[in-house]
Amino acid sequence: MARLALMSVSDKTGLVEFARSLVEEFKFDLISSGGTAKVLQEAGLPVTKVSDYTGSPEILGGRVKTLHPRIHGGILARRDMPADMADLAAQDIRPIDLVVVNLYPFTATIARPDVFLAEAIEQIDIGGPAMLRASAKNYAHLTVLCQPSQYTPYLQELRQSSGEVALEFRQQAALRVFQYTGEYDQAISAYLLEQSAVDLGEQPEARDLSPNFTLTGQQLQPLRYGENPHQPAAWYQTGAIASGWAAATKLQGKELSYNNLVDLEAARRLIAEFVEPQTPPAAAILKHTNPCGAALGHTIAEAYEKAFNADPISAFGGIVVLSRPIDGPTALLLTKTFLECVVAPGCDPEAQEILAAKSKVRVLVLPDLAKGEDYTVKAIAGGFLAQTSDDQAVDPQAWTVATEKQPTPAQLEELLFAWKVCKHVKSNAIVVTRDRATLGVGAGQMNRIGSVKLALEQAGEKAQAAILASDGFFPFDDSVRMAAAAGIQAIVQPGGSLRDQDSIIAANELGIVMMLTGTRHFLH
Repeated sequence: MARLALMSVSDKTGLVEFARSLVEEFKFDLISSGGTAKVLQEAGLPVTKVSDYTGSPEILGGRVKTLHPRIHGGILARRDMPADMADLAAQDIRPIDLVVVNLYPFTATIARPDVFLAEAIEQIDIGGPAMLRASAKNYAHLTVLCQPSQYTPYLQELRQSSGEVALEFRQQAALRVFQYTGEYDQAISAYLLEQSAVDLGEQPEARDLSPNFTLTGQQLQPLRYGENPHQPAAWYQTGAIASGWAAATKLQGKELSYNNLVDLEAARRLIAEFVEPQTPPAAAILKHTNPCGAALGHTIAEAYEKAFNADPISAFGGIVVLSRPIDGPTALLLTKTFLECVVAPGCDPEAQEILAAKSKVRVLVLPDLAKGEDYTVKAIAGGFLAQTSDDQAVDPQAWTVATEKQPTPAQLEELLFAWKVCKHVKSNAIVVTRDRATLGVGAGQMNRIGSVKLALEQAGEKAQAAILASDGFFPFDDSVRMAAAAGIQAIVQPGGSLRDQDSIIAANELGIVMMLTGTRHFLH
């Protein structure tokens, strides 16, 4: 008897060619449901509709069509168990040798901005996951394929093994099914969780993390290595629809590395603070996820030049992120030093031609630099940690002036700029700025005054009349006194120390403005 293949797919890429090979080369019989059967019939291929095979019509507008013993019996029967085969014979059920199923496009549907909840619900597949999971469970006796990319390898397997399929191939295909259905279920649960938050009038980012947190991804590409050459690494995409860096366009340059991608994400998070239309053009240069320079300017070229001049030595081999498309003048400046990557929401043709002279520089276009994940995840031994992203809006009107001296409007603007940059520097973090450009950055020191010292030393004489931001409170007044001695005029910090008053007294004594934000921004 000919082998039997069940085909029911939403994504019909390569379907007809694959089915034709099954029928003509390997003598398979085909059974299919709904639209899949129609496509195969129109291609002139012999196919039996599932409803004809089961003797039961599709009902409920197509919601029920493959949930039938003749389908699931043929999938789940164990060929090496006489009792199972006797049941099939008694019910006139043929064993199914190949199941080809992919699911309703739920993620593509919810990606549309105009989608309604009821429409999304109709894209939750029921029969498809049931067939996939049943087939994957019984991989010892049949093959299950859930993606068009598996068609060619399956045919190659048949050709090189005289029409047989190795157990290892079937097992790997089954593993992919469970990954695939897991990703599908995660997308549904995440969407419904978000919808429930909206229905309750909550912001999605304000909701509690789910008791069951699932993170799955499909490998986009293997990377040459991880942080170091001895560490294997790969890049994964979450969800079926490419988004974030997976959706970025690389205009030129070498393949992205693990460290490039980590730095690029840190750069995106920083520049996301400055992408509002009313904000002047912004630029930042990062090394090892820390900004070595960040600035605002009247033009994107001016912003980049100010960011570069903040620390030209560290900028060498850096990651550049721009809040505006790259234009000709900016491209000329970018070619004057060695850079690893440049990312912007766009790139003018003139700029692209200029940058082509530096062909090894990775130039990426990511139109929506503000859109990131609602959470961050870090692996630890035996599990992982998840937290909502530190992306809350900054409102200086909610800050407290802790000192007798009040900030001027210009100082308040500068304090806001310094605070936004400081948020993206590794703790302990100190940032010194003036004219909305960084002058000195102290990052990742084991004590706060060490970071203050580094930032002020880098700023040098430019610290006169500058602003200082700290991501955490001052446990003592020594940082305030050191800042005043260097010429700092105003400080912004979260407050919250038991000894806040010591720092406030010192600021009043030295004539410094001190603002307390009430919000800390540690970054580890």
